[in-house]
Parts: sequence; structure tokens; C-alpha cells
Amino acid sequence: IAPENNDSKQVSIFCSACQQTIYPYHLLYHKKTHKALTLLGFDSLQTKPDKKTLLAQRQKLISKLTKIPKYSETHRQKIDCSFEFLMNNHTPTSYFDLANINNPSTFKKVSNSLIKALSICQDKNSTWQGDMEDRFIVLDNYGNRSDTCFLGLVDGSHGVTAAETVAAELPLLFLDQLAQMDSSYKKNKDEQQILDSFATVIKADYREKEKIFSDKPGNDESNKTNTYEWIHKAYAKSFWRMDRLLRLGRNEVSKVRWSGCSAVTCLVERIPSEETDGTEEEERKHSENTTRSPLARTAKGVAGLLHIANIGNAHAVLCKNGKSHCLSEEHSTSNVSERKRILQNGGNISTSEPDGLVEGYLRTTRGLGHHGDPLLKRSVIPVPHTVSAPIDDTCQFLILASNGLWEVLDYNEVLALTLTTFTHYLRMHECVQQNRTSLYEFQYLMPLTEDNLNDSKAINDLQDGMEIPYSNKDIFLTDSKGNLKQNYTGQALLKTVTPVGSTPPPEFEGNTKTHPPNCESQTAGRGRVTSETLYNNAASYISEQLVKTALAAGSRDNITVLIVLLNGC
Repeated sequence: IAPENNDSKQVSIFCSACQQTIYPYHLLYHKKTHKALTLLGFDSLQTKPDKKTLLAQRQKLISKLTKIPKYSETHRQKIDCSFEFLMNNHTPTSYFDLANINNPSTFKKVSNSLIKALSICQDKNSTWQGDMEDRFIVLDNYGNRSDTCFLGLVDGSHGVTAAETVAAELPLLFLDQLAQMDSSYKKNKDEQQILDSFATVIKADYREKEKIFSDKPGNDESNKTNTYEWIHKAYAKSFWRMDRLLRLGRNEVSKVRWSGCSAVTCLVERIPSEETDGTEEEERKHSENTTRSPLARTAKGVAGLLHIANIGNAHAVLCKNGKSHCLSEEHSTSNVSERKRILQNGGNISTSEPDGLVEGYLRTTRGLGHHGDPLLKRSVIPVPHTVSAPIDDTCQFLILASNGLWEVLDYNEVLALTLTTFTHYLRMHECVQQNRTSLYEFQYLMPLTEDNLNDSKAINDLQDGMEIPYSNKDIFLTDSKGNLKQNYTGQALLKTVTPVGSTPPPEFEGNTKTHPPNCESQTAGRGRVTSETLYNNAASYISEQLVKTALAAGSRDNITVLIVLLNGC
């Protein structure tokens, strides 16, 4: 029931740097302006200076640069490029039809009680890409466990072969590791047969290397407090084995450079209610006696757990209480620690813009595959970043997306767009239910414009004083090294990801609530649209808007967005 005609001019998003509301097809130029002003020494948030001021600043910078003993021609070129960019009067225009998406959004039905709806939307981005190299994974009742599902997104690079293989085999490898540690995870005969066929590849000598790789030494005290370390090790081993299987080069076309991929995966599991009904003393005793169970040491009020693993530049973002929390790590040449690792190990990073390429070929510093080039593979390692996070009724959305989205939008911009799009969809739905207006007509009655997005009163009208249940018990978060990072209480559960020098939009600070509590009763009472259908359509609508916005903002990569509506929405 989403609008049939979506003009990019009807959608606007917040720039996380200056908090201005920008149309998507202006966003690329807008961010380049910020960058150019900063490089020339101006405040990136100020209005663009006049031409006379720009010329004087350029001459001043070049004069300083020529007096430096280590004169850099590259820096001189950056100054000139920024100057020329600001001197020209750019008029951004939309160069494609936003109504056309290669693969319109589809919702996937999952039986997990933590998930209200799940939708995937993809676009090849035919302006820049010839093939669709992204793949996604949605497995319900994972390991024959109810209320457990496995989600994933694989961003292919230089071919689709690696991405297809990882999407098909990584879930099996991960399940195999989980089943060895937790008997509640079951494998069927077909899955076991496939795993047995890998035995000829993953031999005893390789298993010894694998053991050194994953089983890091630790004292008994740390093992007692870190209840999720075994899942992190299961992730590490499965990624390690997946990379070994890609060395076979099955279905690879080139004999020189094989394909590779980035990936982000998420294990979603619900905590049985009896595990969260005990006292703190009982939870403490349970955690001491059970070091392998993922249910140990969780605070009262927590409904489930997310176990995230990512490698490369595919990311996962959780929306909690209206704030964005990145659950993944950027593995690219823009990451200072990754650059240091590569250079210390004898690798090479080119000087090309913006951050250089590993061995002059690849921007990502970790990934699966790329075995056709031994020199490149020495630096691009298959080691994932892993994190475990509890989810409760304040968690609203989980977004997994490929590089095509993140290269043009940051986490806060995606969050703002998701919240406002969801609010807009609910308003359209309510209008249809109350006035019997078709949604096609309603898009003209209430377009998704800047004024509507900034209309806090309209958003508050949807909330009807709804209070979201909240837990103040201690929650534990573990890092990719298997260590317990810190106790978090209340709203400080996760670190809010905010660019330096910027703050989240004021509309989304605090307890942002976007779903009217009477929505289900109203729709069910009228007998028109069930609550399940409403959320499925809303998820599809949001995923499509995210993809369309990325296209309008100038993305040059394949775009895949997997959005999960959690109970907090």
C-alpha cells in the first residue's frame, strides 16, 4: 500500500554534520562542500564564502605550503581542487528515475517473536554497475530452534562467485560450530552431508592452525564473566573455514584475480521468559555454572540477544530509543588501525584518493576470498569483528546494509530517514483508514516534505502518551576479542555513533516513540488491514526509501538493505 509515485523531491534527510535538512540528490554536493571548506581552513558549517575570500585563502595556504621543507604536490592539488569546486556554481539534478528499482522490496516471514517484520530491497545501480553482486541470507528456525534466526548480507567484489558461495555455505559452517558447543542446535541430514564433504579440504593440519587462530588464552575469571565468547569463537572459526573453502576457486572465471566479498551476519535469539524472571543472585549463580550458554548473565527485562559479525564494509546498525548504535566495524583503508596493521606486516597502500587501496587494488582490508592474488591476500585477512548485544522493548529497528548505502549516508542519517519514513507511513495508513482515501491520492495530500519531517507535533500526535518499558538492570556487552567490555545501565547500553563535531537531530533525542499504541486495535477493528500486514508493508516501504535515497545521493555501488522491525517500533 505504499505510494506508487515517489519523487525524490518529496524526501529529505538530515545532514549529520550541520543538521540541515537536505534533499537526497543535493546530499553529495552538500557533503563535498563541507569537505572543501574544511580543507581550505574554513568552518565547514558556515555559509560558502564569496569568491574574493576564497581566492585570498587559497593564496595564503599555497604561500604557507611552499615554505615547508617537505613540499607536497598532492596537498597543493587538493587545495586547488577544493578551490575550483567552491568557485563553480553547481546545480545538482536527479539523473535517473527513482521509481525504477531492479529488485523491489520483498518481505520475508519469520516466526521469531522478537521480529515484527523483515524486508529486503536491492538495486543493481545500473548507472555505475553492470552486475548485481550482493546476496542476502534469511534463515528462520535456525538450527531447528524456534525463535532463533540467522540473517546475513554479503557484498560481493570483482565478481559474484564468492558472495554466492558464502551466502550458501557460511550459515552451515556457523551452525556446525554452534552445534559442537550447544546441543540445542541441530543439523539435518542434508546439512550434515554437505559439511562432511568439506572434510577433505579442512584437514587435521589445518585444524591445528585454526585452533591457534581462535582459541586465545585467557584466565578462568574472564571465562566466567564473558558468556558469549564461545559464540564469538564459533564466528571466527566459521569465517576462517569459509575462507579456506574459497581457496578452491570453484566457479571462478578469472585465473588471475578471484572474487571476494564483505559480509555482515546476525544471529537473533530470544531468551526464554524463565531465564529472565529470577533474582540477580540466581542470575549470578547461573552465569558462574554455565559458561557456554548464550542465555547466561542477562539482565531482567531483556527479551533477546543479537550476535553480530562483520568483515569488510558491510554494516549493522541498531536503532534504540531513537539513537543509532553501530554494531560493526569498518575494515577499510579509512580505518587507521587497519592501515597500521597492513603497513607493519609489509603490505602496501597506494596514495590514490580518498584513502588509498590495498596493493593498489582493494579498499577493504578484511574480507573473504580474493585468493587469486597472493600479495593482496597477505593483507586482506578473514578475521571478523564480533559483538553481542541484548535487545529489549526499546529497540526499534535493525538495519543491515551493503557499502552502497553507507558510502553516501552515515549511521545517523540512515536512522533519521528510517524514523521519519516509518512515521510518515503510519500517518498515511491512518488517513486511509479514517478517510477511506487511496494511498495513491494521499501522497499528494501529505507528501514527505521537509516541513512534514520537521513537524514534531505531528509526530507526537502518533504517540498518544505511550511509554516504552525500560530496564535499568546491568547489561553486559562483549567485544570481538571475547572480553567483557563494560557494564551498561539504562540508555548507556551502547555507544551512540555520532560524527565528530555533530549531535543527533533534536527530533530524535531521548525516548523517540513512533508507533501509535492503538494502531493494531484500530486496524483490526475495521477489518481492513491486520497488524502483521501493516508492519510488513511498512518494512517494505522503508527499505525501498533507503535504497532510493542512496541512489539519489550519488551511490556508485550495488545497494542492498535488510531492515528488521523489532518490538520497540
